[in-house]
Amino acid sequence: MTQTANRREKTTYLVQLAILAAILLLLEVTGLGYIRIPAISMTIMQVPVIIGAIVLSPAAGAILGAVFGLTSFAQAFGKDPLGAALLTINPFGLAVTTIVTRTLMGWLCGLVYKGLSKTALNNNLTLVLSSLSGALLNTLLFMSSFLLFFFNTPVVQDIAKGIGTGSPLLFAALLVGVQGLIEAGICALLGSTISKALLSVKRKSS
Repeated sequence: MTQTANRREKTTYLVQLAILAAILLLLEVTGLGYIRIPAISMTIMQVPVIIGAIVLSPAAGAILGAVFGLTSFAQAFGKDPLGAALLTINPFGLAVTTIVTRTLMGWLCGLVYKGLSKTALNNNLTLVLSSLSGALLNTLLFMSSFLLFFFNTPVVQDIAKGIGTGSPLLFAALLVGVQGLIEAGICALLGSTISKALLSVKRKSS
């Protein structure tokens, strides 16, 4: 690859990364990325992260995951009552729960795609499974950190009593069960469809 072609490829990579980051910020500003439900928010913010992780690289997935996480952390400053309460209890724990877990999700999703793309799996199935992994990793990592840092706090215990359980695992299942399935379905559909289209364009232009 010539130096000019290499420079062009890097520029294209950065432009695509910037566009996906801008989409994340737009989803946050417009409120379309976070759908309010009791206790916690349902989100489709994973979708641009998943697309970046698949189409660009695991590193891009990590960067976009961090942007997602920062917008989630920012929700605690007035937009999310539960987040605001948790911020006063443990700011570090909230930062880990919102930012670190989403960064890891983006990176791991990219690694899942890289791994699956080297197998004999059908390309469509590879994209669906990789996209699905992003949604599942987001829920698993977020809830694990949430329970670790906040389950025994008075605020979360009040929620647990309200849904009738003292078990962390049952609490997580009841809180994100239906929500998690909806998010997983959306991510699997949008992530795989959009990624397939972008990868096709990418191959044709290279």
